[in-house]
Amino acid sequence: MKALIELKNITYKAKDRNILTIPHFHIQEGDFLGIMGPNGAGKSTLLKVIALLDNQSSGEILYRGQVIPNGIPSLDLRRKFSVALQQSLLLEGTVFQNIAIGLKLRKEPKRVIKEKVQLWMEQFQISHLSKKNAHYLSGGEAQRVNLARAMIVEPEILFLDEPFSALDFPTKIKLMDDFKQIIEPSGTTTVFVSHDLMEINYLTNKLAVIVNGEVKQYGPTQRVLEHPNPATSPFLNEWKKFFSQTS
Repeated sequence: MKALIELKNITYKAKDRNILTIPHFHIQEGDFLGIMGPNGAGKSTLLKVIALLDNQSSGEILYRGQVIPNGIPSLDLRRKFSVALQQSLLLEGTVFQNIAIGLKLRKEPKRVIKEKVQLWMEQFQISHLSKKNAHYLSGGEAQRVNLARAMIVEPEILFLDEPFSALDFPTKIKLMDDFKQIIEPSGTTTVFVSHDLMEINYLTNKLAVIVNGEVKQYGPTQRVLEHPNPATSPFLNEWKKFFSQTS
């Protein structure tokens, strides 16, 4: 099966320092890929490079077998990608207006926008917040709006950079459960950066462990977690020990 996204000989440098060195990496259509690693390992940088938010220093990124020119990607390609970050970065205005922004930029008819926003507010259980100013939401409410805004454009690939990490535990569990029930039937290919083993274990079906800017282990989530290799075992075993003590 041809990969949806493929990376070849990717490097990323900042201030003359190598942040990423990725000889080869791929994402299959329908994967829910988790990316874990120690602090400073390059997790978020890898996500931003794949999501075309940052340009790689060298190498190629292919989408469905076609090389993406390094620089400003085409609008058509950008519209296939959607990103939700740890900070929701909601705009001034109501919840409805924030969720609708992607469709407005695509110049969708008002009727279609209204129908889709109502649908996604129902999906994320925030219909009652429709007219509320987005800057006065709780952390959990804001992240629901953030995810609805990312999903409403029906992306081929959804990129998530620690969207649950700033939430208190009960809010996180409820939102993760609701999100899983939404994302699994959609089949949306998802790339998910997290430092939390519980989140990775619950949501993902593939896992890449990155250490010092290199992907040291990649495969089905359970296989990677149960059989870490020598390069990833110090990190994964430390996290499994921490997870067992706190769960």
